[in-house]
Amino acid sequence: MTFNPDADIQGGRVKKRGRNAAIGTGIGVGAGGIGVVIVLLLGQFLGVDLSGVVPATGGGAGGSGTTTGDTDLSQCRTGAQANENIDCRMQGAATSLDQYWGGVLGSKYTQPEMIIFDGATQTGCGSATADVGPFYCPPDTTVYIDTTFYNDLTSRFGASGGPLAQLYVVAHEWGHHIQNITGIMDGLNLQQAGPSSDSVRLELQADCFAGSWVQGAAQTKDKDGRPLLEPPTKAQIADALNAAAAVGDDHIQSTLGSGQVNPEGFTHGTSAQREKWFEVGYEQGPQSCTTFDVSVRQLG
Repeated sequence: MTFNPDADIQGGRVKKRGRNAAIGTGIGVGAGGIGVVIVLLLGQFLGVDLSGVVPATGGGAGGSGTTTGDTDLSQCRTGAQANENIDCRMQGAATSLDQYWGGVLGSKYTQPEMIIFDGATQTGCGSATADVGPFYCPPDTTVYIDTTFYNDLTSRFGASGGPLAQLYVVAHEWGHHIQNITGIMDGLNLQQAGPSSDSVRLELQADCFAGSWVQGAAQTKDKDGRPLLEPPTKAQIADALNAAAAVGDDHIQSTLGSGQVNPEGFTHGTSAQREKWFEVGYEQGPQSCTTFDVSVRQLG
């Protein structure tokens, strides 16, 4: 999926955060990757030991480092820039996602922020390194992305890559924001893992929400009524599905973990499930993202 070169992509609340010192060793992605970060539940939810990343005292991430402040992306103005530059692509994605979900939710929708960071950053959920992967922090309603993750998506996770694969990642995290502001997250038990866990259902629903945005993205428009994005091609949809599969629990466990698949450790869903629910959202829209209302068998 590419941006209309003439489209005005300004509008999303995206900032870039610099870093002027090393943060030391980070954490392994484990069974996590793309996920919600919630203080006190991080370890269980992402399937990794995050005690050094978000300690009870709220300290640093296994080392020292400071940020140099946030800068806006005012230089990112056109779809042509979004097609050429990864930071501008994130700006364009945020603008389109805001337009789409504003249309779905109306006055209930509130814009999240997006922070593009380098290596490590402070968040409303504590300190985090790029090893966590892209994530959404509910307390500060912000999506955090170190765009070097897109290199990992292909080199470590085996995804085919491509612009729509990158946009899928952003749309998935936006899905967590939708879950947060609509109350879907309220009362969930994210300490448990397994095929039927709330964690898996939450992640699959975010994949479904991402798919629904991909379907509707070509209808999102800039302030002058120009389409922000061109309709996705079959090859681009295949790239997005491939990215979803690459971060499935079973794929990660078998390729980056012990080499064995342990369903009781699932927190995000299998590759097949992630592909399935992306397609459900793409074909049927956000109202079809009923992962909390179906049986384990129906989850895929």
